[in-house]
Amino acid sequence: MQVANFYTPTSGGLRIALDELGRGYRQAGHERVLIVPGPAESVEQTPAGQRITVRGLSLPGLGDYRILTGRRRVLRLLDAMPPDVLEVSDKISLGWLARWSRRHGVPLVLFSHERLDAILLPRVPRWFPLRTAANIVNRRLSRLADRVIVTSAFSAAEFERIGAPSVRRIPLGVDLATFRPEPEVPPCSATSADPYGDRPVRLVTVTRLSREKRPENAIDALAALRDQGVDAALVVIGDGPHRRRLRRRARGLPVTFLGHLSDRRAVAGLVAAADVALFPSPAETFGLATLEALACGTPVVVPPEGAARELLDGPGSGAVSDGTPSGMADAVRGLLSIPAARRRAAARAAAERYPWTETVAGLLRDYEVIGPADAEVSPSR
Repeated sequence: MQVANFYTPTSGGLRIALDELGRGYRQAGHERVLIVPGPAESVEQTPAGQRITVRGLSLPGLGDYRILTGRRRVLRLLDAMPPDVLEVSDKISLGWLARWSRRHGVPLVLFSHERLDAILLPRVPRWFPLRTAANIVNRRLSRLADRVIVTSAFSAAEFERIGAPSVRRIPLGVDLATFRPEPEVPPCSATSADPYGDRPVRLVTVTRLSREKRPENAIDALAALRDQGVDAALVVIGDGPHRRRLRRRARGLPVTFLGHLSDRRAVAGLVAAADVALFPSPAETFGLATLEALACGTPVVVPPEGAARELLDGPGSGAVSDGTPSGMADAVRGLLSIPAARRRAAARAAAERYPWTETVAGLLRDYEVIGPADAEVSPSR
C-alpha cells in the first residue's frame, strides 16, 4: 500500500513515479493500493492498481496540491486492507502512520521524494538555521521508518550526514518506449554567425511553475542566448502558481507556454523535437523530467546543485552549468558545438541505464528483506 500527498492530475514526478511503480508491482504479481488526497472521495481501478482518493485540505498558493487530513478514514482503510508493506511518499503523514504500522507489525517505508533543506531554502529567511532544523526532522523520520528509500546521492546526503540507519538508494526509471528519439530531427540554426543549421535553436523545459523549480532561469537563459545573437525559441511544458508572473517575464521573447500536458506521448514528442532541454531547479532529488529528456535523445543543461547532474553520462549527453541564466546559455552553446547525432546518441545512452524494471526489482528485493515473516502466505498489497 502506498500513501502520498501532493498527488494530483497535474502533478509531475511524484505522480509518474507512483503510477510506474504501481504498474511494476502489479506486473510482479502484487496487489497495489494507493491512497491520496483530493477534493472528493472516490475509488478507481487503474492500470497501476486501486486508487482511493480521500477528501483532503487544499494548500493556499500551491495550485491543486492537497494533503491528507482525514486520518480516521485512512486508518480505517488500513485496518480493512492491512498491507504487507506500507510505503509512504511524503514526510507529513509519517508520524501517525508509523504508530499504526508498529501496532500492526507492518513494515513502514519512507520513500523520500524531496530533500528538506533544498526545497525549503527559497521559502525561509537567510538567518533561519535550515540545515540544523532539517537534521532534527530527518533524525525523527529515520527513527520512525523501517527503511528510507532515496533515489540519488544528493537525496542520500541529508540522511548520511546524521548517520541515519536503514537508508537504501534505488534510482527511479524512465519509460524508454514512450520517451525515445525522433526518427529524424533537422539541424538547428541561430544566425549566419552561428552555423548550427537552417532553423532556430529549439529549447524546452518541463517543470512545475513554482518558486523552488526556478523556471524563470530558463526564460532568462533564452534572453541571454538571443542577446548573443543566437536565434532560439523556448517551449515551456508545465503549470503552477507562478504561471502569470512568468508570462509577464517572457513578453517580447519567443516563449510558448503549453501548460500541463496529460498526454505523455505528446510531451515525449515535444521534448524529442528540441535541441536542448533546460532544467534549472537546484532542488531535484532525482530529476525524472531530466531523465525523460535524455531518453528522447535531447541533451540537457542542469545546475551544479541537486541530483539531475548525476544522470549525465558521456560527452554530449548534457552539461552542468553554474546555474545562472548566462551560464546556462553558455552551456547550450557548448552542447550545440557537438554534432547532433553524437549528442543525441550520448543522451539516449545515459537514459538507458535507468529502466523502470530495475527500480521495481530493487524495491521488491528490499521489501522481501524487511517484510513480515508470513509475507509469503499473506495477501500482497
